[in-house]
Amino acid sequence: MPRLDEIADYVRSKNAGPFWVTIDIFCGDADRFDRLRETAALSPEAIGAIYGVDPGKVLRFDAPLINVIKISFPRPIAQGGAGDVDSHAGQMFVALLSAEIG
Repeated sequence: MPRLDEIADYVRSKNAGPFWVTIDIFCGDADRFDRLRETAALSPEAIGAIYGVDPGKVLRFDAPLINVIKISFPRPIAQGGAGDVDSHAGQMFVALLSAEIG
């Protein structure tokens, strides 16, 4: 089964304020975008399991005009808090790259 990093053109993560993370998934064409949009691997439940957050707090925005999926969720530790190992959330996307896309 192919993984996210084999289908998406580019995946990045960043802060969405000190309490939220946003992951952007860029697809080069509508076919790959539609495939990723329909997979359970990018559902709130799957994201919640990967990042240890409540699936009810996972937000997802699909932008078909630009073939981008944006996923946001609360940071497990506030930016700069004790135990925060990625202050800018720039590496948070890595855990999602190996998600198998059905």
